[in-house]
Amino acid sequence: MKPALSALYGLALATLISAPAAMAQETTPAVVFDMGGKFDKSFNEAAYNGAERFKRETGIAYRDFEVTNEAQREQALRNMARRGGTIVVSIGFAQASGLEKVATEFPNVKFAIIDAVVNKPNVQSIVFKEHEGSFLVGMAAALTSKTGKLGFVGGMDIPLIHKFEAGFAAGAKAANAKVKVIAQYVGTTPDAWNNPGKAKEIAGSMRAKGADIIFAAAGASGNGVIDYIKQRSEEHTSELQSH
Repeated sequence: MKPALSALYGLALATLISAPAAMAQETTPAVVFDMGGKFDKSFNEAAYNGAERFKRETGIAYRDFEVTNEAQREQALRNMARRGGTIVVSIGFAQASGLEKVATEFPNVKFAIIDAVVNKPNVQSIVFKEHEGSFLVGMAAALTSKTGKLGFVGGMDIPLIHKFEAGFAAGAKAANAKVKVIAQYVGTTPDAWNNPGKAKEIAGSMRAKGADIIFAAAGASGNGVIDYIKQRSEEHTSELQSH
């Protein structure tokens, strides 16, 4: 999600611009990445890139933590606030319940969350219209497809990712009413965000059914789809060279 690139950067920079220089120097930003890690080539990494940009442009370091299991989310947010974090950004909707508790405990700390709404006076909720961007992807896919069959690989089977699927399918149908969209999800638990092997299998099965363009909204699992496409491309190149 590109908007997440500057979530931390934008929130912290806005605070610093409106603050005296001395106060800016005392600002301690923190970010809690969700499962999949800050190098997931997806939404976590987008936020990481934004945080790194903030550090480069302001010279202010930030603290971070990578959640590896569900039980760590709430405690990680609490630890950041206790350690003096003045702006704490939580990446991902799954941190909403923990953030609601922690934000109440630390009313003087500013928090932000991506992909969820937490109705607290000290929390900035950052949400997007995922279906609109996906609509454009669907249109482009349908206009490009040679088989008239498209694939959608979702990560965790939840309403948020359903919006990606719905927008993608609607855009595809708007461009070509006869196009067929094959959709499948990696799983129903948070592990679905970090299972590239399963996503690669799904991509292969979709290709076997005729899908020549596959759109993934699956966190780190999406790397499996990319790996499959890359492998297919290399095999195709090899076949051409052998002829």
